[in-house]
Amino acid sequence: MKRIILIFTLLITTITFAQNKNAKASMEVDGVCAMCKERIEKAAIRTKGVKSAVWNIDTHELKLIFDEHKTDLKKISKKIASVGHDTKEIKATEEQYKSVHPCCRYRDEDVKKDHKNEGGN
Repeated sequence: MKRIILIFTLLITTITFAQNKNAKASMEVDGVCAMCKERIEKAAIRTKGVKSAVWNIDTHELKLIFDEHKTDLKKISKKIASVGHDTKEIKATEEQYKSVHPCCRYRDEDVKKDHKNEGGN
C-alpha cells in the first residue's frame, strides 16, 4: 500500500510541475505610437510559444505570457528587433529600424517630441 501511495504522489507531483510551463515576464521595448504598439505586439505573438503580449505606449513595457518550453526572452527580443524595435537586450539593425514608418522612428528626437505634443508618451 505504501508503494502505491508513493507512486501516486510522484505522479501527481510530476503532473503539477509539467503543467506549470507558462512564464510571465516584461521587457522594455522602444516605440512611440499606436502603430508601434501593433507592430511590437504582433511580432511578439508570432514568436512560437508566446501566448499574450501587451505593450504600453507610455511606459514602453511589454508584458508577456509565454511557454518556457518553446521560447525565451532572447528569442522574443530577436523577433521584435527584426521588425525594427529595440529592446534592452537586442538592438534593431539600421536596416530593420529604417523599415518602420517615418512617424515610428523612436530614435529621432523630433519624432519623440511630436508624439509628446500629441499627448503620447
